[in-house]
Amino acid sequence: MSKVAFVTCDLLDDNPDKEIQVVTPSMDGKFFKSYGARKSFAGQVVTVKCFEDNSRVKELLATDGTGKVLVVDGGASMRCALMGDMIAESAVKNHWNGVVIYGCVRDVDAIAELDLGVHALAAIPQKSNRKGIGEVDLTLYFGGVSISSGDYLYADNNGILIAQEELVDL
Repeated sequence: MSKVAFVTCDLLDDNPDKEIQVVTPSMDGKFFKSYGARKSFAGQVVTVKCFEDNSRVKELLATDGTGKVLVVDGGASMRCALMGDMIAESAVKNHWNGVVIYGCVRDVDAIAELDLGVHALAAIPQKSNRKGIGEVDLTLYFGGVSISSGDYLYADNNGILIAQEELVDL
């Protein structure tokens, strides 16, 4: 997997003329937390929108993700997790650089050991439903930004950036 060294603060400072969106913490206290062993990660975005059903998340992370980051709009649901350790292990096996979930994860101790960037709003032990519901390659809207498949995502412990072009060689 690609291990690119960067700090999101520096990416913003070094690229003042580029259009870069910053995912903002919401007023209702929804903040992304880092759960994976990889604390900074970047890649070309693949989007999926699903609510309390991780079928598409599982399917996508079982495909080749070289140079990519999966961005999941789970509607900020706090009722179930959209990724656990087994799906995260599949992401590592298939060379995904990271996963950002606007929702929850589970099996956080196991995920913390995996060479994968994982940002999510929270953890919960409840697994999701699997009914095959979810849409891929939609433009997603959360955290004050719009995110489309093909964009580039850069994440570290300072936050998450979205750009329409590569800011560093991936």
